[in-house]
Amino acid sequence: MSFLTATVVDGRALLETVIASLIAGVGVTIAFSLAILGAALFSDARRDGRDAAAVGAAGLAVVALAACGAAIAFGIVVMTSG
Repeated sequence: MSFLTATVVDGRALLETVIASLIAGVGVTIAFSLAILGAALFSDARRDGRDAAAVGAAGLAVVALAACGAAIAFGIVVMTSG
């Protein structure tokens, strides 16, 4: 009888994939949450007439949305470069 001696599952590659997906999932979730927080703070600050706080909150929202967009673009590049 001949037995299958090759490795069926590469455990190291599987572990790297799981860790990368956890980091990406949590990272994108935090970035999008910061974008929502920035938008809400911007709205409150504008309503209260606090222009400096509104600019800071808008900056937070823009940077966080840019991070989400960059993560999505990076994911597409990784998936298509096969």
